[in-house]
Amino acid sequence: MANFDVFNGDADGLCALQQLRLAEPMETTLITGVKRDIALLGRVEAGHGDRVTVLDISLENNREALQALLDQGVRVRYFDHHFPGEIPSHPGLEAHIDTQPDKGTSLLVDDFLAGRHRAWAVVGTFGDNFDQAAERAAAPLGLGEDDLTLLQELGIYLNYNGYGSTLDDLWFPPAVLFRRLHPYADPLEFIAADEAFRILKEGYHSDMARCAALRPERETPGHGLYLLPAEPWARRVGGVLANRLAQSAPERAHALLTRKPEGGFVVSVRAPLAQPTGAEVLCRGFPTGGGRRAAAGINHLPESAFDAFVGAFLAAF
Repeated sequence: MANFDVFNGDADGLCALQQLRLAEPMETTLITGVKRDIALLGRVEAGHGDRVTVLDISLENNREALQALLDQGVRVRYFDHHFPGEIPSHPGLEAHIDTQPDKGTSLLVDDFLAGRHRAWAVVGTFGDNFDQAAERAAAPLGLGEDDLTLLQELGIYLNYNGYGSTLDDLWFPPAVLFRRLHPYADPLEFIAADEAFRILKEGYHSDMARCAALRPERETPGHGLYLLPAEPWARRVGGVLANRLAQSAPERAHALLTRKPEGGFVVSVRAPLAQPTGAEVLCRGFPTGGGRRAAAGINHLPESAFDAFVGAFLAAF
């Protein structure tokens, strides 16, 4: 019998898997990629009796591959908070799916484990820009302000590391980063002991400094739309910059369009934090779009669809 862990390469996916494998240690084949590489189940070569755990990738985008695995007698345990569409009814599927706007996959796994590795759930929740939910989850841990800030920073840096067009854009491939996280039951020990934290911190601050000169391409009291160049630093900051803008102006919706070298854009959308819904509906209106109610994206927006997207963005919020 073979075991597979299939997970999003961002903070939420990493921290969800970290909790599970601390609680249930086992050797598994890791299948992951950059944050937007979410059609991952098709890469799983599993057969009857094998077990697959899926974390933080959309069921809707993996439905055909999921059904094929179930039909082959593979047992699948699925944790996610993105729009799933219809969830298959199958004895081989154990689904833990909840689309509440402030509950990520790390918190779903935390519920499943009854809080056994809560500190890592807090890291993943901060990384997914659910700061209030992270603070609520952290309250029973009795952390001091400095330690809570470190967990928040780690979540941000893990999330930042997941963004890019290819693994070459990232400081660490997510599978490698998970292997570095895994020995540490306490994320504060990881921060103190592994130089990956320093590398991510320095890369993050260097890349974010380049954003200081950015100004909105379109701006209204309720909207901010930004264009970023076709550069590795811009591809890396897309998600964390969108989160920072959302935190700084909670009444506004934000859209970041990062140019692609081959033409077109990668899009990141954040609904206003004051009313965190609508992002996923907007992005699903375009091919390659998806996500969740508070935060969503489009993997490829053609140049020809730019005006249509701007109009839809302004109308959606």
